[in-house]
Amino acid sequence: MATVDVEDESILVSIFKDSFSENWRENPDFAAYLSELSSYGVEKLNREPERLSEERAHILQQTRELAFSNYKTFIRTAHCTKQIYRDFGRVESSLAKLLDKLPSFGEKCRGFVKEAEDIGASRRMNSLTLNRHTEILEILEIPQLMDTCVRNGYYEEALELAAYVKRLEKKHSSLPVIQGIVHEFRQSAQLMLNQLLQQLRSNSQLPVCLRVIGYLRRMDVFTEAELRVKFLQARGSWLRSVLAAIPDEDPYFHITKTIEACRVHLFDIITQYRAIFSDEDPLLPPGGQTVNESAIFHGWVVQQVAQFLETLDRDLKRGVGSRLDSLLGQCMYFGLSFSRVGADFRGQLAPMFQRVAMNTFHKAVKEAVDKFQEDMNLYTLISLPSMLGNTIPPVAPSTQPGTLQPPMALLDFPPLACFLNNVLTAFNDLRLCCPIGLAQEVTRCLEDALLKVTKLILVFHRAEESAFSSRERELFVQFCCAFAEDMVPFLNRCLQVLFPPAQLAQILGVPPAQVHKYGNIGCISVSTVLEPLKFVLPKREPMSPVVDLAVDLTSLTTAEAELLPPSKSPSSEKAEAAQEPVPTLHAQQPQVAPSTVEPSPNQTEPIANETQKSIPEELPPTNTNADKTLSG
Repeated sequence: MATVDVEDESILVSIFKDSFSENWRENPDFAAYLSELSSYGVEKLNREPERLSEERAHILQQTRELAFSNYKTFIRTAHCTKQIYRDFGRVESSLAKLLDKLPSFGEKCRGFVKEAEDIGASRRMNSLTLNRHTEILEILEIPQLMDTCVRNGYYEEALELAAYVKRLEKKHSSLPVIQGIVHEFRQSAQLMLNQLLQQLRSNSQLPVCLRVIGYLRRMDVFTEAELRVKFLQARGSWLRSVLAAIPDEDPYFHITKTIEACRVHLFDIITQYRAIFSDEDPLLPPGGQTVNESAIFHGWVVQQVAQFLETLDRDLKRGVGSRLDSLLGQCMYFGLSFSRVGADFRGQLAPMFQRVAMNTFHKAVKEAVDKFQEDMNLYTLISLPSMLGNTIPPVAPSTQPGTLQPPMALLDFPPLACFLNNVLTAFNDLRLCCPIGLAQEVTRCLEDALLKVTKLILVFHRAEESAFSSRERELFVQFCCAFAEDMVPFLNRCLQVLFPPAQLAQILGVPPAQVHKYGNIGCISVSTVLEPLKFVLPKREPMSPVVDLAVDLTSLTTAEAELLPPSKSPSSEKAEAAQEPVPTLHAQQPQVAPSTVEPSPNQTEPIANETQKSIPEELPPTNTNADKTLSG
């Protein structure tokens, strides 16, 4: 192919200037024509434009003739070209649409291929499932089988299923079916756990408790410490239900049944706990961090004892009547039985019974003072004592040493007799359960009551003194003498029967003759009580029995205590004293039947009614006329 060299190109540019087209350079005919034109001479070059014009005109003429002769062909060619152009346009638009749809079509094809693969895999899985239908059905029925075993009480089989499900979970924990089975299984296991704990909340004996705790340990849901807590909580819940079923209308019946239930069932629970759990051999290694499991049991026992003492205190405050001694014996026996398991709580009983006994005595003495005040408001001095004294039958001396007889002279003065009867009734109630620790409080309470009686006597004297006749003044002096010389010393002796000086001296660690130096413990201060009545009482010789009555009574009681046979125990003396029938006095006061004391089998605290003397409940009755006179 001929090309235009650089020189020719420069010549052409200079000749044609701006009319030289760039595409001429690549045209081989143009380059050949230039080579040929370069070889012409001048003349031929001058004729070349004319020749070219002629040649052009000739070509145009031929073209017009060709077009004229073949115009139909040109027309058809134009139509065909137009139709071809239109068809090519439609083809181009269709291809464009096809190209637009090809990506989505390809995506759908790929999705189809994937779905076909999934369908194939599912078909293969269904075929495999059909082949393993029996084994799969057994696995799927595990939750139902577990629920059936739990509801029917087949805990051994349920635990075997539990072990199998745990192995399945370890191997195939990612499978949804296995996860569903494990979830349903855990629900049945929770039901089994509730049923086992419910068995512990019922009246279960030791074999049942052992079996239940064995199942709980195999379930491995609690640590050893948690298992102990759950056992104690469940058994405690059952014990509370038993105690809640006891009727509480009668405080004495409620507390006695509570004592019996606690003593029997609580001891059984402790026995079951010690048989099931061992505090000496911990299950965890010594080097690990362990819980003080013995403290769990100790804390639970302390809590149960505290709840019992709370119930006891509540029922004692509600009042148990005159059966405090029987209740004390039962409680002490309860405490003694618990001493075998290291939970002796008898030391906590004394303050409670001491408080109740003191409150009861204080209430009775207050009522006696109030009754004395009412009697004094209605009392009139009448000249009957000498006549009445002759009608009193002689009292046969008691054959039992140490028996106290109330002063018969008080029958001449009904207010004093009624007051003494009420105080003696309070003494007899106190005698059934009288801790030695009450000596000072009882003495102070009785001394305060006697001081109030003294004030009431003075009030009566101030109100009636201006109207006294000589005979009435003499009778009033006799009234005061009976109070000072008969009733007060007699009450002092009764106090020393309740609280023997020898026993007080032993507790205080001093000789019996020096007990009075530690205050009025078990002995009324006679001088303090009679001080307001000194201006009324006649002066008698000697005065020492009245002034030093505390020392004399202490020596007397001590001497009587030394006469006791050494072989008798305080409990037997207490029982003999309580069983001794005593005389009573009737002066506006009903007769009270003598009570007996049931010695406690486990009594450890010194009880003051273990004495050498028995306290009379009331003074002996007189004849009917005397009763009517005193009642008036």
